[in-house]
Amino acid sequence: MSHGFETLAIHAGQDPEARTGAVIPPIYQTSTYAQDAVGAPRLGYEYSRSGNPTRDALQECLAALEGGPVGLAFASGLAAEDTLLRAVCQPGDHVVIPDDAYGGTYRLFARVAQRWGLEFSPAKVSDPAAIRAAVQPGRTKIVWVETPTNPLLGIADIAALAAVAHDAGALLVVDNTFASPYLQQPIAFGADVVVHSTTKYIGGHSDVVGGALVVADAGLGEELRYHQNAMGAINGPFDAWLTLRGIKTLGVRMDRHCDNAERLAAYLDGHAKVAQVIYPGLPSHAGHEVAVKQMRRFGGMISFRAAGGEEHAVDICNRAKLFVLAESLGGVESLIEHPGRMTHASAAGSPLEVPGDLVRLSVGIETVDDLLADLEQALG
Repeated sequence: MSHGFETLAIHAGQDPEARTGAVIPPIYQTSTYAQDAVGAPRLGYEYSRSGNPTRDALQECLAALEGGPVGLAFASGLAAEDTLLRAVCQPGDHVVIPDDAYGGTYRLFARVAQRWGLEFSPAKVSDPAAIRAAVQPGRTKIVWVETPTNPLLGIADIAALAAVAHDAGALLVVDNTFASPYLQQPIAFGADVVVHSTTKYIGGHSDVVGGALVVADAGLGEELRYHQNAMGAINGPFDAWLTLRGIKTLGVRMDRHCDNAERLAAYLDGHAKVAQVIYPGLPSHAGHEVAVKQMRRFGGMISFRAAGGEEHAVDICNRAKLFVLAESLGGVESLIEHPGRMTHASAAGSPLEVPGDLVRLSVGIETVDDLLADLEQALG
């Protein structure tokens, strides 16, 4: 029997515990497991880097939500990304990345992976022709996209880019962090691997750091599982348990995030002190039609450009009160930040440098009129 998203979020991988009937999966806070005989671990568990029942519950749930056969949980989103790159790529290979990628992803490519011989080219993910032009036949192993992108909220046509990647013999990797599996499921449109920072919407409460990979091919999933164990960047059982707790309310939280973001985007779009609002739910957004095709709704992230330039953008961030001035996103509380000086500072001076007048909002689930009032006073 097939089940809806919210049912899977609550039940996938989370049957009542067999011995006691505990409804919530236990936190198996152990590093090692007793074996029945030499070389005969009970239920396959021998050491918690290799396998842990709490992490397994999370991994099964993530796979179900994204519609892939294998899900893997990691210590952070960047740990997931690094494991994927080292499993798929070798020195001399090439990757196409977004020209406005998350600053941490850019840093991983430019400061870490490039040192061991992995080359990369930035390209606009909203333009399949630009992605195709950036592909290097015989060398490109991955076309890596975010949709929406961070922080300029560009929209990639997943199906079109899957065709581009597969024509080149490459994998299409989609960072689905901004959308969450509730709003978008890239594997259904042809993606090979989905990446998440589960710290964000999946965890949802700003109290746990984690990452995930979900793959479309079971064979690749087993290769990645081997690297997960060999490289060791797994999340602990308590982090896995917190993430599972967050997943249970993902659907209802995302609906409220979207409700609030739509109201705020419409308000900002008509404000004299805002030069441009970037939100996929606005018909003026260049990727709106593609977003309608592949997203359930348009998410809780809004970026806008301050009419008064960079200093005005910084002042808006500093004046906000209910919007907390902080990095990260996707929690129940609303956050505001200046990407150029905060999350994307590592991209300064590079082709991925973001505009200085840009402000990014992670719209939470508070009373929307309170959020509107705070933006009004912050804009000045």
